[in-house]
Formats: sequence, C-alpha cells, structure tokens
Amino acid sequence: MVAGRQGQPFISKLNARLLTVLPKFDEMLATLVAEPSISSTSADIDSSNLRVIEHLANWLDGMGFATEVMPLPNAPHKANLIATLGADSGEAGGLVLAGHTDTVPFDEHKWHTDPFQITAADNKLYGLGSCDMKGFFPCALEAVSTFLDRKLKAPITIVATSDEESSMAGARYLVECQKPKADYAIIGEPTGLMPVYAHKGIAFMSIRLQGASGHSSNPDLGCNALDSMYDVMGALITYRQELAARHRNPAFEVQVPTMNLGCMHAGDSPNRICAHAELQIDLRLLPGMATQDILDELRERLNQVVARCGTQLEFTTHYPPVPPFESNLQGDLVQTLASHSGIAPGTVAFGTEGHYLQSLGMETVVWGPGSIDQAHQPNEYLSRDQIAPAEEVLRQVIQRYCII
Repeated sequence: MVAGRQGQPFISKLNARLLTVLPKFDEMLATLVAEPSISSTSADIDSSNLRVIEHLANWLDGMGFATEVMPLPNAPHKANLIATLGADSGEAGGLVLAGHTDTVPFDEHKWHTDPFQITAADNKLYGLGSCDMKGFFPCALEAVSTFLDRKLKAPITIVATSDEESSMAGARYLVECQKPKADYAIIGEPTGLMPVYAHKGIAFMSIRLQGASGHSSNPDLGCNALDSMYDVMGALITYRQELAARHRNPAFEVQVPTMNLGCMHAGDSPNRICAHAELQIDLRLLPGMATQDILDELRERLNQVVARCGTQLEFTTHYPPVPPFESNLQGDLVQTLASHSGIAPGTVAFGTEGHYLQSLGMETVVWGPGSIDQAHQPNEYLSRDQIAPAEEVLRQVIQRYCII
C-alpha cells in the first residue's frame, strides 16, 4: 500500500498516457478472490479486507485516481476505499461505481474447487466472491480505462466498502463521513444486469427467554421457557399475518413483508424443565415501512406475551437493521441503465447498501453482472457472458454522465 495513503487523499502524478498497465480481467478477479475477506458477526470467522483494498488502490493509483483509504473506527483491520478521477474537472456531481469487498463464510467441504482460486470451466469463473461481488470491480476498472485520455466534465468515483455481508459497517461509515458526493451511484451487486430500483429492508433479531429449571416430574418447580416460546411464536405468526394484510407492493415477487422463524435453541435435557430458549428471526420490510416503528410494536407485543407466562424477555437485533430502499422508477439513471442493458427495471428481496448511498444525495440503482442465485452458495461463479455486456453498459453510462 502506498505510504501515507491512509486517512488522506493520495493524488497520482502520472500522465494518463504513461499509466501503469491495468491487469486483464481474469488476473484482477483472481487477485481479489485470492485474498480472504470474510465478514461475520462471529469473531473466529471474521477476517480483514485490507489486502483487497490494497490491490484496488494500487490499480486505481496507476490509472491516475486520487485514492483515500478509510480505516473503520475501532476496526483498523477493516477499511473503505474512495478513489476519484477528475476531481479537478471544475464540476461537482459525477458518477459513483460502488461495491463491497467482503464475502460470506463458506463450507470448504461443499466446494469442488479451491474457493480462493479462480477456476475457469464451462464459460464460468468459479471462486468465493466471484459473483458477489468482487467481479464487479474488474468490470468497472476496465470500463473506466477506456476514458483515461479523455477530458471529464464530472468526476468518476470508485467506492469499495467493508462488512456489507455482516453489518453494513462500511456503508454506515460513509454516511457518517458524508462522502462521497455525486449525482449518481451504481452498486454492482449481481442482478443479471437488471436495474434494481427498490429492495426490502432486513432485520435479524434474537428473542431470548429466561425461565427457571427444575425436575421435569413436577412442572411447578420451574418456569418452562420452551412453553413460553410456544406462545411467543404464536404471537409472531399472528403479527406476520397482520403485516401482510396491512402492507402490499405488487412491484415485488413476494408482495408482502416477510418474517422467517429461522432457528431455535432451547433446554439441555428432556428430564429438566427448560430454563432458557432462544429464537432467531429474519424480518424483511417493504419500502415505505418504518423499520423502528415495526420493531417497537413487535417488542411491545412480545413483552405482553411473556408477562403472562412468567419468563423474562431479551429482544435484540444482531446489528442495526438495513432500511428498505427505493429509487425513482422514472429516474434518469434507472432509465439509462434499462435502455442500454435492454432489461426493464425491477425489484429484489435481498438487501444492499442502496439506502446508505441514496442518503448521501445520489440517485442510486443496484445493477451488476452475475446472478444472485449464485451468491452465498458453494461453487459460486460468475458467467463470462455477463462480463462484456456489463463493461459496455458501464462505458455508455460513464460517457453520458462524465465525458465531455
């Protein structure tokens, strides 16, 4: 990493015609995939993303970008990258091409190839993060490289974040710092080149009940947390039905908010009264739904349930909820991407950093190569037939917003 870069901009002095040669797409992707950058709420699995940031920063330095590495507060092993070309163009605004550098954990026994090595087969590039979403960065860099000898009317900015897969800490830090600033932003998640203008919000929660143990031969000796959890689950299912009746958006494949009762742990022996039970749930809300209001209402309902049962309730979110995201369907960037990709705009149920970039004042669209069906899966891959079309559309977008 270039000395002195952390925490302040590093301005390249190289002339555009004498820049370092950018590696080929396959080489860039292989380099990024080879660097483990798993993010997880479990400390024993979580890893740094600094090596991925370093590679991107070095390539972008060589292309003449001004680069800034932003270590996360209280997490110096994690960082964002903001790299800008044409900041001296005299114009504000411009275009942000953004993505996250982290991946989900993986089960190596289910992989047929080395997850940290790109394996090319059947017109596919296999590797952890190849699709979600390290593959977007080589696409963006190759598209930008077309214009290195052109005069810009507005800046081009590459943003790489940390911890999207676990806590959105990188995107939240961008909002805290109030940068970058631009008119438009593309988040290169794998959407099959469909412009995504809206997605649901996500909240992961734990519901912990504490009762009292005792010999199972006499239920009065204790307070059964598992019995109480039965009532809690009933209340959750009732609330889920009420939310679905009150909220609907036909733009989504699943038109209602969802609540998944995902996993539960309780008790330790069949002949002991269960003293502790924990249920983890996944709540996905539609755009326009107030996340905090929903959580507050849910907590109040559960408090009422456990008050009748005699157990103690602890209701926590795993990390701050990701708000729903919605951009203007008729917005210029949405329609530009739809026109050049030939694919109508749509919505998805998975979460992204869209809300955070949008809150910085940019028209934001989620759009990128690859299929979400490959994300978070063993033997993840990026199809080669998505790469060239993605690069061409990015060139057209850059031409529209940034080139004289």
